[in-house]
Amino acid sequence: MNLLAFDTSTDTLSIAVARGPAQWDYRGPGAAQSSATLIPAIQQLLAQAELALEQLDAIVFGRGPGSFTGLRTACAIAQGLALGAGAGRGLPVLPVDTLMAVAEEARQQHGCTHIVATLDARMNEVYHGLYQWQDGLWQTPADFGLCYPEALPVPEGWTVAGNAQAAYGSRLAAHAQHVQAWPSASALLRLAPALLAAGAAAPADQALPRYVRDKVAKTTAEREAERAALQQP
Repeated sequence: MNLLAFDTSTDTLSIAVARGPAQWDYRGPGAAQSSATLIPAIQQLLAQAELALEQLDAIVFGRGPGSFTGLRTACAIAQGLALGAGAGRGLPVLPVDTLMAVAEEARQQHGCTHIVATLDARMNEVYHGLYQWQDGLWQTPADFGLCYPEALPVPEGWTVAGNAQAAYGSRLAAHAQHVQAWPSASALLRLAPALLAAGAAAPADQALPRYVRDKVAKTTAEREAERAALQQP
């Protein structure tokens, strides 16, 4: 299977191209900075793999949650490349949840199978989702959560994975086991075959980012009320 995958949801830009079993990778500054480097890096990897866009089976991107600017960049470029491929005939686009990519990276690197996947949401908050590896697939949570680091729910025996601990230290589930894991393009490539087989791909114009936070900023009153609730015994 020939695939292009990229993730711009964090401060690290990750791109990978698969041509059958062979793979080419790129890492660089992500989020807002990825808009200037993503397309040139994609072109470079495709050239190394001796692949044209028209030879790809799908374009895979991390749809979020994550950096708002990074997600919009990834979605726009995935849509543009897919629509422009094959003289307008287009390619399927596979949006993948970035928290699932965190879980997959934790499984690959550390062997974890029961994971609270987290990403730093900035604004003193953490994106989170529960993932369980079962029968060779990740069981996807019904929804993702957004909370203060101190409020992260961790079931007994589960491992916290992601980049949130680096940002919040002991404020984030100090009692739990932690591993570092990022939503890499390699993780997206490993997830893609099963997701494509399950029909998760979409036409380019229907591939959209996934936002968890429904507004960029909360009011001062909302934040003070949440802090007061956390401080109650």
